Amino acid sequence: MVNTQNPLDMAVAGEGFFQIAQADGTIAYTRDGNFKISATGQIVTASGAALQPAITVPAGTASITIGRDGTVSAQSAAGAQAAIGQIQIARFVNPSGLQAMGQNLLKETAASGAPQVVAPGTAGAGTLQQGSLEASNVNVVEEMVSMIETQRAYEVNSKAISAVDGMLRFINNNM
Repeated sequence: MVNTQNPLDMAVAGEGFFQIAQADGTIAYTRDGNFKISATGQIVTASGAALQPAITVPAGTASITIGRDGTVSAQSAAGAQAAIGQIQIARFVNPSGLQAMGQNLLKETAASGAPQVVAPGTAGAGTLQQGSLEASNVNVVEEMVSMIETQRAYEVNSKAISAVDGMLRFINNNM
């Protein structure tokens, strides 16, 4: 998790996906928690697709708080705090069966199974971390070094096999 200090950035700590409403009315799924507020006050992705269930931030809101359980609260400039919505997380029996659609979005397939929509922190779903984004779990430098080591080991083994093959050919031809 990378701490961004942006109150609309959310990361799922554990299993689960955010639900995103598509223009055609279908639901897509993502772990990309980089959200913003649209001109109409809805919480949307960077590309403008609405988070589901839809949460509208009232005009004049001074700050937004998102609990680990998905409860979204808005504090007005006058200091009044009010709950404005509940973020739900979708879980899948086989998350690797989801099909990539691009723009960090995934769609349900027969292999993934139907989504189980639950509140964060319940029924095995992860909790939300406000002000954080999920980072890559790959260290590029480490992976490049590993690839070079593997390539060199392959070359050494290939040369050893060629040498043995040459020796066997020589013995076969001269005996």
